[in-house]
This record gives sequence, C-alpha cells and structure tokens, in this order.
Amino acid sequence: MSVKVAVIGCGRIAGHHCRSIQEISGVELTAVCDLVLEKAEVYAKEFGVPSYSDYREMLDRHPEITIVAVVTPSGMHYEHTMEILRAYGKHVVVEKPTFMKPSQVKEAYTAAATAGVQIFPVFQNRHNLAVRRLKQGIEAGELGQPRIISVRVRWCRPQRYYDLAPWRGTYAQDGGALTNQGIHHVDLLRFLGGEVRRVNSVMRTYGAAIEVEDTAISSIEFKNGAVGVLEVTTAARPVDYEASISFVCENGLAQLGGIAVNELQVYSPSPSECRAHSEDFSGCVYGNGHRLLYKEIVEFFESGKAFSVTPSDCLLTIELLNAFYQSDERKEWVVVGEGDESLRLGRSDEALANLYRTARR
Repeated sequence: MSVKVAVIGCGRIAGHHCRSIQEISGVELTAVCDLVLEKAEVYAKEFGVPSYSDYREMLDRHPEITIVAVVTPSGMHYEHTMEILRAYGKHVVVEKPTFMKPSQVKEAYTAAATAGVQIFPVFQNRHNLAVRRLKQGIEAGELGQPRIISVRVRWCRPQRYYDLAPWRGTYAQDGGALTNQGIHHVDLLRFLGGEVRRVNSVMRTYGAAIEVEDTAISSIEFKNGAVGVLEVTTAARPVDYEASISFVCENGLAQLGGIAVNELQVYSPSPSECRAHSEDFSGCVYGNGHRLLYKEIVEFFESGKAFSVTPSDCLLTIELLNAFYQSDERKEWVVVGEGDESLRLGRSDEALANLYRTARR
C-alpha cells in the first residue's frame, strides 16, 4: 500500500518534490494545489494527477491522502501546517525553513502529537554523500576535536529575483539571505559541528531594495569549545560563487562545497575518498536529498523506523537561526535558545499573508 502525498504550493521546488515522489516506490503523488490554478495544472499535466486551487476542497475530495507537503511561502508554513494537523489530522512534510519561530516549532509538534501524526522537516542536504561522509568521520574521531568551523555562502540574487513575488524580501514571509538561502548551512553548523552556545551577528542590506538582510556575518562559539564564523550573502555579483563549510580540527581539515554542499572538496584523513563522496548537482541544484527524504518517509510507515530529523533537532536549528537575528537586533552576543524570539523574523503582516490564504467558501 503506497503512501499518498498531496502538494500545496506549486513553485519550482514543488516540481522537485513531485519528481522525487515519482522516483521512490511505496509513495505516490495524489494531487497538487496552488492558489494560482494554472501553476498547479502544469504539474497536474506532467504527473497525471488532479489539480486544485483550494487545498480544503482537495483534502475533502481525497480522504485517502496520507501526507500533505507544505511548499508555500516560508511565512505561511506554520498557518498551513496547523490547519492540516488540527482540521484534517494528516502527516505533514514542511519545506525549509520549517517554521520561522521556535514557538511555532513547539506548537506544531504539540499539535501533531495530539493528532497522532508526524511532521517531516526538509533538510535534504543532510542526505548528500559528502555530508554523510563527513558526519561519519566526525563521529568516528577521524578528524579529532573541531577547532574552527567556517561557513561561506557567496551568491547572487539581484532585484529582479525579489520582484518575482510580494513575499520575497520580507521579514514576515521570507527572512532574507540567512533564512532563505543560508538555512541549510545554519542546520549543518550544528548537525556536523555540534550545538552552538552563543553567536554575535551583524546584518546588512547591500544589493537590493528589500527590508531583509542580504548579508549576514557572525562569530560563533560552540559548546564543545570550537569557534566559528558565518558569512552568508546574496549580494555577490554577478553570479553565484561559493557555498561551503569547512572544519579545521585537531587531526586534519575537511571542506564541503559545490552548488549545495554536494562535493567533499578536502578530507585530509583520506584524500582519495573525496571523489567517491561527491555528487554532480549541475542538473538540479536541489540534488538527491528530497528523493531520499521520501524514501525515509516510506520506511517510517512500512517499518516504523524513526525519521532522522527529530522534534528537538528541528527546534534547535530554528533556535539557532533566530539567535543570529536576535544578536543583530540587540547588538550583542546572544545565547542560543535563551530569551525571546527575533522581533523581525516571521513578524505579523496580515495584508501580505492574505495574498497566500485560501478564502473559506
């Protein structure tokens, strides 16, 4: 019996979800939905499923749906997820950055537990061969204790990118370079480097007329004694240059790079393994991680295998994300997970949210 998935939100990444579902046995696409019906119809035609502009109608007509993939603007993830959990009792796949605020993570997981269903956050780069090999090496002690961990994301997002939709470049719905483009590196900081104790951030907007940051710099202190630096920008011109994370450790050095941390560029304990643990993502910047995510989901339903991103795991990443913003707001070091949430990230904007809400009939 296949796990049946419906997709809400039919932007570019939704197509990758649909193709990933198609490639994995034990899961099938049931329906697609977007407020702009023409967008849903493109994927409906490609994948041979019905399309809808109202997700409530879709869920009412297809009670067989097991999971809803929420691929709407970032600031709408929480609202859409909560309704699906509470009103329909469906499992939910949530695209990055899952939710904008730690309180939303807590509330959503509480609602999921009450409904007896699961939330599957999307941090697909954890599945990359390069990331998995580095994780294995760190856990096996091949590199020894980490000392310096550095993130560098130097990408280009010109004004025309932010002009594509009203939600882009806003704190309410997007979150800027760190939340939209840098979220996977934020997640990998703690997934590979260990939990972060505190951060000291500075954010700027250089390359576009937007309210959010397109540049974030931060010093980082880890609980294990390591220190780090984060540099994320979408103000590089005229193209994307680099997206990497490196580890200077007591026994050697490792660096992940490529389009989406898909290349093991340096691994001093065993340099010959770099090529074998690198993947070519030139055909698709999203890589293979979504396909492996849905494979994980099938295993969850078929064998009860625990999903790799736990509730606490998701919460810690969103707490770290918020801490970077809090530090810039306060102009001081911020201890991760302590104190209030960011004043800007995910703030309320009802007029903007109404553009992405489905009116009740």
